[in-house]
Amino acid sequence: MTDWSSLSTEQRNPASAQIDELGTLDLVRLINREDSCVPGAVGRVAAELAVAVDRVADAIRSGGRLFYAGAGTSGRLGILDASECPPTYGTDPDLVQGLIAGGEGAVFRAVEGAEDDPEGALPDLEDRGLRSPDIVVGIAASGVTPWVLGALDHARSLGCTTILVSCSPSAAAAVDADVKIVPEVGPEVVTGSTRLKAGTATKLVLNTLTTAAMVRLGKTCGNLMVDLRPTNAKLRDRSCRILAALSGIDPQSARRHLETVAWDLKVALVMQTCHVDEGRARRLLEASGGHVKRAAAAGGR
Repeated sequence: MTDWSSLSTEQRNPASAQIDELGTLDLVRLINREDSCVPGAVGRVAAELAVAVDRVADAIRSGGRLFYAGAGTSGRLGILDASECPPTYGTDPDLVQGLIAGGEGAVFRAVEGAEDDPEGALPDLEDRGLRSPDIVVGIAASGVTPWVLGALDHARSLGCTTILVSCSPSAAAAVDADVKIVPEVGPEVVTGSTRLKAGTATKLVLNTLTTAAMVRLGKTCGNLMVDLRPTNAKLRDRSCRILAALSGIDPQSARRHLETVAWDLKVALVMQTCHVDEGRARRLLEASGGHVKRAAAAGGR
């Protein structure tokens, strides 16, 4: 049986022991002071995060997918990160997926007790055809959530790479995972409310994980997103500005060029920088693994 009282996420924070007696401004400042420790805690696990990034990028190159598995806030954060990958990086919606204990309805309303079932994630993972090239990231602030640990166990039994994201060092030490990312943020302002510092740390970890992996996969050129899906006016305008900035043409010409290649920004960039036709640009990109700079360098020989 889990000794909940020993978990760091269940400890009382001495700094907030009298939180209910503070004035509103002091209360806000206290929460802000506690939040300010989170980036440093994430920074201290940079090495583990870098290993995870390379594992994810390698898996995707090999045809694998990335799954997040979490309960409550952890599950919602995984779903949020997964849902932002297609519009930002032009990925297939199946490439990065978020699963939450209790199913889709739990995104909006808590499903009591769902996180306590160690086999609860298995039907979702089986429905999605989980296989060995895939990666499963279990997100559990406490490090002991049965639903999450069951998902990791199942993934490991199939030969998948497993990653644990937790804010409880003692619990994480007992989890069998290939990579463990454990930012130590300390006790919460409200005891046990891991949607606070632990949730913020988790958000930063997941942001870094997918952002860095997508950069490794050639989804940016410099710090510009070149694989975005221009599904609205703002993103079409951004695509035009990126093409104009990187190729030296004016925004109006950029729009015309993008329209001729169905708004495929990478193809338009290689066409303009290498002065080649669409077919040649696509071949250069394929040979370069989708990296615009590599394709442009090859095309300029």
